[in-house]
Amino acid sequence: MSDQRTITIRPGGADDAATVLRLLDRATAWLVARGRTGQWGTEPASTDPRRIAQADAWATGGGLHLAVLDDIPVGALVVGSATDYVPPATEPELYVNLLVTDRTHAGLGIGARLLEHAAELARARGLGLLRVDCYGGDDRALVRFYEGCGFTATDRFTVARPGREPWPGQVLARRLG
Repeated sequence: MSDQRTITIRPGGADDAATVLRLLDRATAWLVARGRTGQWGTEPASTDPRRIAQADAWATGGGLHLAVLDDIPVGALVVGSATDYVPPATEPELYVNLLVTDRTHAGLGIGARLLEHAAELARARGLGLLRVDCYGGDDRALVRFYEGCGFTATDRFTVARPGREPWPGQVLARRLG
């Protein structure tokens, strides 16, 4: 039997920073429970001043979109410009700065639906390139997820983190028709 509930996507706003932090906290707890601490560490985003400021900036920056199921936000997408630590694009692009979903709703295609929404936003702006970066360590499961959504792995990079292990990253690109 299939799930007949509909996922809708709405623009986010200033009041949604706490929602983004809640989604990040749940995703981090899910990763920690599986021993996958390399991506986002072990501490909740909602206790990290840097992540709180980041969520506030995303919520007020105009690029936040929320996936909603039964009136409950179950995923967040932030689009905008690429971050400084990734190789620059050679053409105009839309960049996925954040994609996070509530793992209690795994299997409903929430992440893929949000990425398709990002592609629609890029096309509406006349852009032919959508890029994203992700954690490229461990078994590269996240890289495979993005490849399954039509992205191609391009550049690998490393983010130096003083006092901690370097963070291995992967840039992926999707050409839009």
